[in-house]
Amino acid sequence: MSYDLSKKISHQTNHLIDLRSDTVTRPSVEMRRIMSDAEVGDDVYGEDPTINKLEKMLAERLGKDTGVLMTSGTQSNLCSVLSHCARGEEIIIGNSYHVYIDEAAGASVLGGIAITPIETGDDNEMLPDNISRAVKPDDSHCPISKLVCMENTVWGNAISLDKMNDAKNEAERHNLSTHLDGARFFNAVTKLGCSEKELASCADTVSICLSKGLGTPAGSVLLLPKELEGKARRWRKMLGGGMRQAGIFAAAGIYALENNIKRLSEDQQRAEYLASELKKYVNGSGDSDIKQNTNMVFFTPQKKDGQKLATFLMDRGIVINDPLPTTRMVMHLDISDSDVNHILKSFDEYYNS
Repeated sequence: MSYDLSKKISHQTNHLIDLRSDTVTRPSVEMRRIMSDAEVGDDVYGEDPTINKLEKMLAERLGKDTGVLMTSGTQSNLCSVLSHCARGEEIIIGNSYHVYIDEAAGASVLGGIAITPIETGDDNEMLPDNISRAVKPDDSHCPISKLVCMENTVWGNAISLDKMNDAKNEAERHNLSTHLDGARFFNAVTKLGCSEKELASCADTVSICLSKGLGTPAGSVLLLPKELEGKARRWRKMLGGGMRQAGIFAAAGIYALENNIKRLSEDQQRAEYLASELKKYVNGSGDSDIKQNTNMVFFTPQKKDGQKLATFLMDRGIVINDPLPTTRMVMHLDISDSDVNHILKSFDEYYNS
């Protein structure tokens, strides 16, 4: 849902507090300067030095052979699936994962690839037994199982390395490849306290989003084995993702990797504090609830509140998604401690007025 936010600035904070997603951030002044100074070339010819630098940098950090800059996470995931699978083949995926529920079934619509969702565990992890049951026999009545698609974080929840590796090992037991939708990869690394290479090693290919939490205006990078690079670049071109002087986006990505990862722990700490303070507005009847995972707070107000709460907060310069019945409030680099205090003060006003 879109909003007219032109006149919704909070008088207490002098800016809009947008909690809908960590995709709403604006590039910082320094990031904009880096972008404007970026050395560029024609990336379709492989001649943009800043893009080449970003792809190499991220591949080395994650322990992968190479990387390909994509326009978005959706395009990155789709190019990976299309590179792994041919028409009539199948991906096995968690039933709450982004590739399955939020990417318009692109693998099926454009690639002729079957998508088989499976139930996930308590932490939204892929369960080895469910993977095994979903794998098809070598039978002409069935699609050919080819790829297991994982995700981390899922709805803000960071899945442990053990559970990620359990899924990868089960996939390998059935000779299946693996892909990781790492849209919030660095949030997961921050929460788990592991290395980037440790999490990246849980899948053959990894998609990294630069505009969720890291503060860039656009772009994702697909990390993959060298033998899949040609396929991925061909699919990117076919999908309209062949960019020219896109080094300006790559420069933002490089800046983000160097400056905006360590601070992700601040988002997590603010989310933890917000959730703990909001618990007072959760009743014991079961029609209201609050959960917090990494940088996200999931708040289910009492049934009578819903839209009224969203409108009340909007009038105070705070934007949330309409609770249906739950709303997700996301901490990001444009949210400060004073913003969190204003959010809590506004909740106090709503529930005590």
